[in-house]
Amino acid sequence: MGITFERVGNATVASLQGRLDSSNSSAVETELFSQLGDGGFVLDVSKLDYISSAGLRVVLVVAKRLKQSGSAFLLAGMQPHIRDVFEISGFLSILAVAENRDEALTRL
Repeated sequence: MGITFERVGNATVASLQGRLDSSNSSAVETELFSQLGDGGFVLDVSKLDYISSAGLRVVLVVAKRLKQSGSAFLLAGMQPHIRDVFEISGFLSILAVAENRDEALTRL
């Protein structure tokens, strides 16, 4: 699992690459939390190959923390198989999703 962070204006973009599952979800959650700030937060999952229920939990916890602090959260760049997991879990109805990183940054 690789994570890169980029500051774009008032927003933080976290890009995930690889697999987000029970073997690394705790470390990913800790790393994402360390980058949460006052501005908006985009989670770019365009290079995410797999997400388990443990990974879904990380996304939900990060989104909840940002909502509590009044910051915007958007998921961006879902591949079809990742979108299916979010749809089946019901998360698409509660999370804001953008087609790609640029759209997410525009919407913030």
